[in-house]
Amino acid sequence: MAHPGLLDRHRGGTGRDAAVSTPEEQPQVIPSRTSRTRRRVLDATAELLAEGGLPAVTIDAVRDRSGVSKTTIYKHWPNRLFVALDAFDEQLAVAAVAADTGSFRTDVTEQLDRVITFYASPVGRVLTQLLAQALHDPDVAARLGERLQVSRWVGIEKLWDRAVARGEVRAGVAPDLAMDVVFGPVMWRLLSGRPPYRQGDAASIADAVLRGLLIPCPAHPC
Repeated sequence: MAHPGLLDRHRGGTGRDAAVSTPEEQPQVIPSRTSRTRRRVLDATAELLAEGGLPAVTIDAVRDRSGVSKTTIYKHWPNRLFVALDAFDEQLAVAAVAADTGSFRTDVTEQLDRVITFYASPVGRVLTQLLAQALHDPDVAARLGERLQVSRWVGIEKLWDRAVARGEVRAGVAPDLAMDVVFGPVMWRLLSGRPPYRQGDAASIADAVLRGLLIPCPAHPC
């Protein structure tokens, strides 16, 4: 879950002096006590979300599952909703890593498959519960909107820019509009209460929506 970055692996100088150090020589980043505590809380919360959705995430339940005291939990999060939101956002960020296959059609199909899989999962379905809470809590609404926007654009803008550079898609289409068209069907299914799409549906969705985004052949390989 946590991926602490490695410190600079290169040393100064040229030739042998510039060689990359071996794993044994590389200084390791040791997570701080605070980061370890947050990790335990978020892991525990993700498990609770998967088991029982948002109602399962109480501060008492998080304390019992993580072994972190309630006092410490409240030092990092104002209430249970913010703990749940951060755990949800972390899971979404992992699921939403954008594909890079060299083909916009394939990238979109893979990305749709990942998004469909996530929102069909127990944790993914928590989004509707968070949205319901956001209707009554402006702070939750603001945080949720911010996190969804960030997760949505992690890699997606680069995915679109690569397709424009390759001459695959219509450069005049705004990236956010393009992504709304591509991923809108998945979100509509989730928010309308209809059965979620299945993994095999990604290619069909991509074929249906890309006709208005791709430049017609033979301007690019189909």
